[in-house]
Amino acid sequence: MLKQLPNVLTSLRIAAIPALVWLAATQRHDPFTTILIACLVGDIADGILARALRATSELGAMLDSIADTLLFFTAIYGAWVFYPDALRAHPAAFALVPGLWLTENVAALLRYGRLSSFHTYLSRIAAYALGFFIGLLFLTGFKAWLLYAAVAFLTVATLEEFALLALLPEWTADVRGLWWVLKARDARGPARGPAR
Repeated sequence: MLKQLPNVLTSLRIAAIPALVWLAATQRHDPFTTILIACLVGDIADGILARALRATSELGAMLDSIADTLLFFTAIYGAWVFYPDALRAHPAAFALVPGLWLTENVAALLRYGRLSSFHTYLSRIAAYALGFFIGLLFLTGFKAWLLYAAVAFLTVATLEEFALLALLPEWTADVRGLWWVLKARDARGPARGPAR
């Protein structure tokens, strides 16, 4: 039962999306922020729990990717509703974030028929940087340097994921990163890392 907790937390994040969309659409900043922050913390918690409980699975990796995607686009919608001036002042940076995500995931869908779910170390760092930016955006207001730092991490992580798409012939969840894949390429196959 305890091993199902990470997937339960991930499912709760998915279930929160309609409420977040409704709260943004009805201009309710404070409840939107509260639920969004809870989802961001839940994203970190479910990954830590999955690794600590040794409850990693392909299903968990896919659910996590779906939850991350839905939360990501919901946060962008919330930023558009609550901080339109920031989006108008920095359109390229705000457009690059979903553009990079969309390009990599379309490539993964074409290559594997599903989202990549690599969860590399770099992609986790980029996700934490983006989550930190989003959390502070809704808690304290817009900080341009945080946006550009998150975009820089995301760009590097996305480039690594494109390299992994080229190198990994089959869908593989929870890959540590390009260095490990290259190191293991001539050995036993792709190096897998801890899930989520």
